[in-house]
Amino acid sequence: MNDISENSFGGGTPKSDVDEYWNGNIPWLQSSNLKNDDVTNVKFEKFVSNLGLKNSATKLISEKSIAIVIRVGVGKLALINEPFTTSQDFLSLSNLKINPTFGVYSIYQILKKELSSIQGTSIKGITKNDILTKNIIIPISLEEQIKIGKFFQHLDNLITVNEHKPFTGLNQDNLGIFC
Repeated sequence: MNDISENSFGGGTPKSDVDEYWNGNIPWLQSSNLKNDDVTNVKFEKFVSNLGLKNSATKLISEKSIAIVIRVGVGKLALINEPFTTSQDFLSLSNLKINPTFGVYSIYQILKKELSSIQGTSIKGITKNDILTKNIIIPISLEEQIKIGKFFQHLDNLITVNEHKPFTGLNQDNLGIFC
């Protein structure tokens, strides 16, 4: 994955007891702001000030970056479409060299495979190096990346919509898909 972005950043947390570091207008991402198996919906709950940004290890990360949880909540990730900062639980990939939607779904698939292979063990975290040394097969054509990214995004949306529909049982109408 080293070759999919120009930059990778860790995060940091401004001192919570310094009021001037908080309630600004810069979104600050925590692992609790991300949902498992949802790479697009992020709800920012905290915001840092410019002073908090300046006086902590957190970094301002550009829009259209991928934020990956590497500690508490390992395996969650999201494509963030606005400038943001993160806690130290993240690795963020910015200035992507590939289509962002394709990138986030590709990384999601790699992390899911990785985490399922170590199922049953206590996962304390994953290192930056563990993530950056993973290989992603990247179509040369940006157009192909966009198509693949849109396909997975559409599939995700269909799954979400159908998860909220009540199951009414099998009948002749829906059995046709099995014939």
